[in-house]
Amino acid sequence: MIVAERLTKIYSIGGQELKAVRGVNFSVERGEFVSIVGHSGSGKTTLLSMIGGLTRPSYGRVLIDGTDIWSLADEELSRFRNKKIGFMFQFSSLIPTLNVKANLLLPVALSGRVERHHEERAMELLERLGLEHIAGAYPSQLSGGEQRRVAVARAFINRPEIILADEPTGDLDEESEAQVMELLTRMNRKEGVTVLLVTHNRELAAQTDRILRMRGGYLQES
Repeated sequence: MIVAERLTKIYSIGGQELKAVRGVNFSVERGEFVSIVGHSGSGKTTLLSMIGGLTRPSYGRVLIDGTDIWSLADEELSRFRNKKIGFMFQFSSLIPTLNVKANLLLPVALSGRVERHHEERAMELLERLGLEHIAGAYPSQLSGGEQRRVAVARAFINRPEIILADEPTGDLDEESEAQVMELLTRMNRKEGVTVLLVTHNRELAAQTDRILRMRGGYLQES
């Protein structure tokens, strides 16, 4: 489902070249739950961002279901992302003027009309994370952990085929972390969602089907 070929990202900083990702080749099958582990600065987030169509590679290709995503025009790539991929970032990035339910429904609103089944989906996701009681609250009224879990739920609102998760449990307490991993595992097992999880937590990585390790911009089987 996901194929990376010679994927490379080079940044120019102060006249110096920094190779964040170095010629990475790997693939993820449909329905796999794969984790990428590694130290800070190893290239994990940059790799995930290129796979998700957010950061353009310096070299190489990303194929999703056979589509070379970086050959698409910007508008086509945006539609492709919104249809196929759900993102979980290190920060919740909730819109402060929207309540929790509206934040969840934002990806739907950006791509079309919000209908009743979308609202039911939003409430179902909140219930799975123990957040149904805060559907009408605003981000400023939530704890950091609650905001993070809302952002996790938002990633699933469009029923994506792929979830790209960048440290989705960072700074969460053990109970919240378990809820997030339970949701990821459930969606993977029950709905066949392909999950690519970036984490520094080896215990979480051990719950996935396969572990890859980033080291100095290179990727290898753990």
